[in-house]
Amino acid sequence: MADRGDKAVSAEGIAAAASKAAKGGLPPVHLWNPPFCGDLDMEIRADGTWFHEGTPIGRPAMVRLFSTILKREGDRFFLVTPVEKVGIRVADAPFVAVDADIVADAVAFTTNVGDRVTAGPENPITLRGTADEPRPYVHVRAGLEALIDRKTFYRLAAAATEQDGRAGIRSQGVFFPLEP
Repeated sequence: MADRGDKAVSAEGIAAAASKAAKGGLPPVHLWNPPFCGDLDMEIRADGTWFHEGTPIGRPAMVRLFSTILKREGDRFFLVTPVEKVGIRVADAPFVAVDADIVADAVAFTTNVGDRVTAGPENPITLRGTADEPRPYVHVRAGLEALIDRKTFYRLAAAATEQDGRAGIRSQGVFFPLEP
């Protein structure tokens, strides 16, 4: 639980504020700059599992709600509402791309929290790691990325074409290499 001086900030309080703010789509977290209230004992593990106080959050709707108020500032991640901002830990990327629809010049990913994003100039696919262990990511929104899971990456590789001697995938007019 984070401490805001006069009262403690809880995951439940953040969730209630997020639910209220999220009516009608994603809340405008990019417009919110509330005061920092401390760190919350919340973590997103590398496999995309969300934990609160060491326990997995078992309600997908709650994870989805928290994901809509996630904000990145530099290398730090926060849950924000119009009046509160609490730090959380993220082991790798906050999301995992668990599926993709691959059609001519469009690759649309679905994340573990239900976001859909089409790779392109605004949402590039980037590759980190090594040739032996590539770590592919797709930008989801506002500096937040999704690690592309292994089965989805294999599907991208199976659909790859070659350009300038490199294997890759094309989406929205952009060629994304699938090798480092």
